[in-house]
Amino acid sequence: MHAVAAFLLDAALFIGLAWVIWRLCRRTFPFAIVPIAMGLAIAGAGGLPASWGVPSPGAQTLGWVGVLLLAFTAGMETRHSMAAAPAQHGPSHRRVLASAVVAMLLPFAAGALLSYYVLDGLAAWAPPAGNAVLGALAVGLCVAVSALPVLIGIVRELDAAHRPFGRIAVRIAVIDDAVLWIGLAGLLLVAQQGAGGLAFSRWQALALCVPVLMLAAGRAFARWAPPLPVLALLLVAYLAAGAWASAQLGLHELLGAYFAGTALPAAWLRRVPIEHIGRVALMVLAPLFFGHSGLKVAADALDWGTLQIAGLVLVVSVAAKFAAVLLYPPLREGRRRDTLAIGTLLQCKGLMEIVAATILRDAGLISEFAFAVLTTLAVLSTLMTGPLFRWLVRHPAVRTADAAAT
Repeated sequence: MHAVAAFLLDAALFIGLAWVIWRLCRRTFPFAIVPIAMGLAIAGAGGLPASWGVPSPGAQTLGWVGVLLLAFTAGMETRHSMAAAPAQHGPSHRRVLASAVVAMLLPFAAGALLSYYVLDGLAAWAPPAGNAVLGALAVGLCVAVSALPVLIGIVRELDAAHRPFGRIAVRIAVIDDAVLWIGLAGLLLVAQQGAGGLAFSRWQALALCVPVLMLAAGRAFARWAPPLPVLALLLVAYLAAGAWASAQLGLHELLGAYFAGTALPAAWLRRVPIEHIGRVALMVLAPLFFGHSGLKVAADALDWGTLQIAGLVLVVSVAAKFAAVLLYPPLREGRRRDTLAIGTLLQCKGLMEIVAATILRDAGLISEFAFAVLTTLAVLSTLMTGPLFRWLVRHPAVRTADAAAT
């Protein structure tokens, strides 16, 4: 098939058809789940004919740009949320921080232990790099993650009475998301060291200077508001420099893109339409990346066994997240049902787990089978978030989070 026709077919499948399916389902779940589910379904059915040329090179490039933008805007959301003035109502920053630590550590430990002591006995589960400990830690990160971009989208769609729960969940997810990216970088560095790949070249030494320069620029230009055309060029430069630096260091480009978003000067950040950029990336570009990610999963990794293992990991993930928020509730005097409503939002995996699993698979820290399981987990956890949250908050005894905190 001609390259242009292949590109148009690619876009029609994972953007056009995905959007139609999403609308027919009355937008009851996040749009990002649709293309990845389509890709998995196509891969499980044997894939598309090779003559169709899908995934096409042009669409792969656009999809990659989209997911870089998503990581970049996730970094900006993190920076913006951390810099935002504290709300008059709601839990204190100290309580949110403590709750976020527990909500990250308990699911992380549960996922890592499940991987190492239960799932590692499966032949298809073993990581290609051969390090079961690093593989278990990688799975633990994916089980613990909360999907910040998807969660922000869900919160924007909540009723006004329930939005305080969403705001608390976002505050916790911001911290967990930062820990996720730091943990991913640490795992990749340890894996690289084990492979004898830490001998720095001249370019790698230069790459180490990039994040330092970004942070210094953030301080130096904290109050400078450049004209919009100049700001647009600076944003592109930050994104490109961050992605290049992390790639030079043997890490994933998405790590650098996320860091670049967190390093933007505050004055620039206030002028950036974060929501608009993120929506364009999510709805127009990134669906190609997620559709291709599902499409590239090996067909033999998608069977009834995958769904069973994904169901087991889902149960452990949800139970651990609920146990964490009950152990240290973000609302000091909130009712149990209030706390579980917040925990429901936090167990949503969405894009962040798929991105993290992609990074870990590319690094050889998880197998194709584990990637298929974790991707299925992301789809299932995100699909159940809305219905479970609505069931919890529908109860007449549930108060708003603002009222519970006062």
